[in-house]
Amino acid sequence: MPHSSAARELAGPIFLFNIGQLLTLCSPHPGPRRGRALSELGIIKDAAMLCAAGKIVAVGKTKDALRDPWLRKHRKTITEIDCAGKVVLPGFVDSHTHPVFVSPRLVDFEKRIAGATYEQIAAAGGGIRSSVDAVRKAGMRQLAERVLSALTEMAACGTTTVEAKSGYGLTLSSELHSLQAIREAASRWPGTVVGTFLGAHIVPKEFAGRSEKYVELVCTKMIPLIAKKRLARFVDVYCDRGAFSSEQTEAIFQCAVSHGLGVRAHAGQLSRTPLSPLLRYRPASLDHVDHVSKDDIAQLARSSTIATLVPGANYFLDTGAYPPARELIAAGAAVALATDYNPGSSPTCSMPFVLSLACTHMKVSPAEAIVAATINAACALRLEQAKGSIVPGKDADLAVFDVSDYREIPYWVNRGVLTILNGVVEPAGRGH
Repeated sequence: MPHSSAARELAGPIFLFNIGQLLTLCSPHPGPRRGRALSELGIIKDAAMLCAAGKIVAVGKTKDALRDPWLRKHRKTITEIDCAGKVVLPGFVDSHTHPVFVSPRLVDFEKRIAGATYEQIAAAGGGIRSSVDAVRKAGMRQLAERVLSALTEMAACGTTTVEAKSGYGLTLSSELHSLQAIREAASRWPGTVVGTFLGAHIVPKEFAGRSEKYVELVCTKMIPLIAKKRLARFVDVYCDRGAFSSEQTEAIFQCAVSHGLGVRAHAGQLSRTPLSPLLRYRPASLDHVDHVSKDDIAQLARSSTIATLVPGANYFLDTGAYPPARELIAAGAAVALATDYNPGSSPTCSMPFVLSLACTHMKVSPAEAIVAATINAACALRLEQAKGSIVPGKDADLAVFDVSDYREIPYWVNRGVLTILNGVVEPAGRGH
């Protein structure tokens, strides 16, 4: 189950009115949006909505809501928010993040500026491995504070649901501490957090040349205990050159599924990863997919798996290329967007920034970007029944932006003024 605080139980009624554009993303079709449906925002102008006990209760026009007898009778007990023509949309669902780390990788940053590649830095002992030692030495509470700080910054950018991975511990105890830190931080944040076990991030240095032994440890010790303690909903694997092979990924997937956990993978970031073997396990999402063939794209389009694109990593690493978003969309694949927040390749908490990158570098339209960052991202976490659109009965997760047209969100990058997480109102606008 996703982690969330008890705050929603205390959330009183909230009435938002005079909404210039309410992006409901309401659709008669269940599941992720594909093709033309990726541009359908379900906009209601001059809208209003009522939330109570952390849920969306009603959606409609302001003029109709103000005449409602129940609302007129109870207005003194309701928190009213005059949106004054602003845009309201579902809270962003950031379906790929790595928040459990101690410090930024500034040495790597300078090396990259000087011309070193991501793989050259990793080979010299930087990259993911440089974050591992600090996480192993840190206590659970220190890690929890770090995660909570990231969650708070994400909320300031309009994000209400976050997938949070472990993966910088790479020992049984450190991975447990990382997932416990995620759960502890989630209990203190009003939004929703989905924990993911990423023990197969890289092969730790003590297993150099013995990757099969490490995979055995992941499958025989780590996954069974994490499943028993219910610390994660998903198991992720970094399946790429320099990390884990397709065969190793399949072994980990099979173990995860046998323990009742969902699966997902980093795939095709540095080199092509054939997707067919992975798709047999029906992963919720395959992420990055920078290097994919026409056959890979066709198979994704025929599957229920979401292709989660993380252009923040391409931008920060200056790879010179971005995921083939237009080809994926044209083929009918379900596409989502996420920050890939991490200390090495994408140190941003801002979903509006990711939307801007998607528009400017991948030629995704503003409407497509918003759908990819909300309902499709919710599908990537298998939370579409509760998240990602503004429909009565769903969780009251909303982002209010100080703009009059939704296209301004990726244009200005961030003008968020208010975020509502499971019915709890939080000020926004700190993130850039």
